[in-house]
Amino acid sequence: MWMHEYVGGGYLLTLGVLSLILTMFVWWGDVIDESLQGHHTSMVQNGIRMGVVLFIISEVMFFFAFFWGFFHSALAPTIEIGCGWPPVGIEAFHPFEVPLLNTAILLLSGASITWSHHALLENALEEATAGLVLTILLALIFTVVQAYEYIEAPFSISDGAYGTTFYTTTGLHGFHVFIGTVFLIVCLFRHLLGHFTPSHHVGYEAAIWYWHFVDAVWIFLYVFVYVWGNDGDGTLIQDLAIF
Repeated sequence: MWMHEYVGGGYLLTLGVLSLILTMFVWWGDVIDESLQGHHTSMVQNGIRMGVVLFIISEVMFFFAFFWGFFHSALAPTIEIGCGWPPVGIEAFHPFEVPLLNTAILLLSGASITWSHHALLENALEEATAGLVLTILLALIFTVVQAYEYIEAPFSISDGAYGTTFYTTTGLHGFHVFIGTVFLIVCLFRHLLGHFTPSHHVGYEAAIWYWHFVDAVWIFLYVFVYVWGNDGDGTLIQDLAIF
C-alpha cells in the first residue's frame, strides 16, 4: 500500500515493521532466558543448530534464484541489450578497485570472527572480545564502502537487466550484512554480560555460521558479477593472467 501511495500505507508499513521487531525481541529474549536458566540441554542445543543450518540452506537457495536470473541474462544476452554483457551503454565497476577493497574487508572480518571464536573456546575472553569488536567494525566499514559505491554508480536499478540483477544481488547481500552486523552486536553485548562459555555459546555459533555464509556469498558475487560479468571483451582476465 505504501509503494502504491495508498493513504495510510506508510503508517501501516511502520506498524507492521515495529510489530515484527517487537515479536523478534521478545521471542529471542525468551530463548536467552531459557538458556540462562539451564533449559538448553545438549539435545536442545543440537536442535537449535539444526534449525540454523536449515535456515542457512534456505538462504543459499534464495541467492541461487538470483544468480540464476543473472546468468540467464549474462550467458545469452539478447539483441535488445546489444548481444553483449555488460549491455551496450552500461559502464560497469572495475572489479579491481572498490569491489576488491570490499572483498578484502569482508574476508578479513571472516578471519577476525574465527579468531574470536577460537579465543572463546580457549576461555581467552579479552581476545574473544577484541576479535568480535574488530569484526563489527569491519562489517560497518564494508557497509559504508558499499553505500559509497552505490552513490557513485554510473547506472541505476532501472537500467535494464544488468542494473536489476546487479542491485538486486548486491543489495540483498548488503542487507544480509546489515542483519549479520546486528546479530554480532547482540552477541557482543551478551558476551560482555557473561552469557557465553567455552562449552555453551550456541547463539554465538549461529552468528558465526551466518557471517561465514555472508562471506561465501560475497566471494561468488565478486567472482561472477564483478569480475566475470564485467569482462565482456576478456581484457580483465588477460590483465589478471599477466599480473
